[in-house]
Amino acid sequence: MAYIPPHKRHSKDSERPSPTPEVLVPQFKRNFNLRSSKHNVDRSGKIVYGDQAISRWLLAGLDDDNQFPCSVHLEPVSVELVGRRSGEKPLVLVNSNPANEDDEVRENISRSPWESVAENVWPDLLSSFEIVRNKMECDNLEEIKPSLVARFGKTLFNGSPSCALESVRKDEVAETTLRQLRRSFYTNIPSSYMENIASGVVPMIGFDPVDEKEIFHVKLSGSSRPDSTISCKCSVKEDKTLELYKVELNQVRQMVVDVSCVHKNLDLRLMLCSKRILTALTDDEMHSIRNLINSAVLDPEVKGGLRWPLGKSNSGDGYSVVGVWHTTAKSYKSPLVKLKVRHADRFDFRAGVGETTIEAVLKLKRIVCDLQEDKVETDSILDIFKDNLKMIWDHFLCSDPFFA
Repeated sequence: MAYIPPHKRHSKDSERPSPTPEVLVPQFKRNFNLRSSKHNVDRSGKIVYGDQAISRWLLAGLDDDNQFPCSVHLEPVSVELVGRRSGEKPLVLVNSNPANEDDEVRENISRSPWESVAENVWPDLLSSFEIVRNKMECDNLEEIKPSLVARFGKTLFNGSPSCALESVRKDEVAETTLRQLRRSFYTNIPSSYMENIASGVVPMIGFDPVDEKEIFHVKLSGSSRPDSTISCKCSVKEDKTLELYKVELNQVRQMVVDVSCVHKNLDLRLMLCSKRILTALTDDEMHSIRNLINSAVLDPEVKGGLRWPLGKSNSGDGYSVVGVWHTTAKSYKSPLVKLKVRHADRFDFRAGVGETTIEAVLKLKRIVCDLQEDKVETDSILDIFKDNLKMIWDHFLCSDPFFA
């Protein structure tokens, strides 16, 4: 039989939709908790929220009276993947007359935007980290590694644009229209942004280069863990075959805060999550997983860069390939943070959808390290958090326009 490319394959299982938290009122003290008896799982392996996950949306850069800038409005933009899934163009906040923060904006605010974000996110970060800490102490089967990351992109609002684009008072747009729209975060940034980070920001801040890696992430579904997706990290050997070196369960999000930065042309996502490295796999499980990895064929002509011969993407022990990520990443580090810039080519076998993205991720590693200490001086860690956000505000939220 002829080989069927991944994008033409069909699955008998319907894809469960990702949990999309409700868009919230843009006030720092309001938040929405996702609570359930099980993890909130997207079976494609993309998004998993913890039992008590916190999801918030903030507007940064408002004046002391929380007034929505008159120059900021919603515009529809073309995002191919989002458009295919929802059938409509998402909306983004656009500032038609961006002000110079050093002059006009700061005249009307008593605190800097990054200080406001840090102080209002901080209680949620502490409570979410305590949940992760308790999980680390009581879970004996898996090695859990927490991380606090900053990602950069644009907050997308999905819904009917009819009321959003009418001439209405701007506080109504903030308080009413945005609250009614679904929200997502778009992390695909232009190549010019990456070039500026590598050539300008990295030497300016004093990052040291760490490494450059090519990694294939093979996503597996297993009958023994029906609510989880197993991620297999693989490197490429000289003979163009894959070598498995780490097996993890899908990342769990404990806190997600999306920050719309009204006086910047990029937005910010702050996310506390945990990776769960599997340390208790049986010999039979590892044998089945390795057989699937060894059956993969490198093929740059297909999305994700890997394909399987017909009938080889499933094992007799209940494992099946549900997705592939091919990433090439450069890493840089400083004493406080670690920066990763990467190109990612992804394919979801179940949904039959692929995408190629350019992304930047900043790991706030010093904060996580300090929070894990037995005696935590939270005031000093908060100061580090503020310093991290100031660096982000000054250097990571500027980009050329990239929406058509």
